[in-house]
Amino acid sequence: MTFDEALAALRDLVEPGRATGMAAYHKQTRPVLGIPNPALNDLTQAWRQALTVDQRVALARDLWASDIFEARIAAAKLLTQARTRPDDAVWDLIVAWVPDFDSWAIADHACMAGQKRLIADPGRIDTVETWITSDHMWTRRAAFVITLPWTKQNHPTAQDLAIRDRVLGWAAARADDHAWFIQKAIAWWLRDLSKHDAPRAQTFLETHGARLKPFARKEAGKYL
Repeated sequence: MTFDEALAALRDLVEPGRATGMAAYHKQTRPVLGIPNPALNDLTQAWRQALTVDQRVALARDLWASDIFEARIAAAKLLTQARTRPDDAVWDLIVAWVPDFDSWAIADHACMAGQKRLIADPGRIDTVETWITSDHMWTRRAAFVITLPWTKQNHPTAQDLAIRDRVLGWAAARADDHAWFIQKAIAWWLRDLSKHDAPRAQTFLETHGARLKPFARKEAGKYL
């Protein structure tokens, strides 16, 4: 499938009048076509089934480069699949996108694709750790979003617990980072963790909670 064919398929899904509201809601200055998310899900699922890994990577790269809102989300969805082998090219492309993040919707879809690749090879956490000190706020935020699966295991392995503690260390390091999206990301991580590992979440809040903004502290402790 060529990029032009993919773009034509996206344009066929446009709902007239939807683009203006979407652009306002997502605070977009890039082109927005006006496509509902379920339609993107169905289209990209069909693409994943029809294309090889190399073809998916090539198309995702072109879709992202177009800088069209739905095309970037479609690019991320195209790479969101648990069983992908080989997957180094997929991971490398997702990592290459991180400095471009400037919108929570696009960033979160790309991070969901990244989560699958991080679970497949947890050693990639070393790359993610470098994001924590980035000058780019969205890159720092991505470190927490892409590691969210480690908040959810009910029966974590020793490796899982080590990663969990490692990310909590990042959260401690960024607790004084008062960018709203960073505070929200830390709170999100702790809130989800508290459902599966309340002692770790509680200990973090007792030790570092005073450094978080009040809304983040409240959200983090919602289930404790």
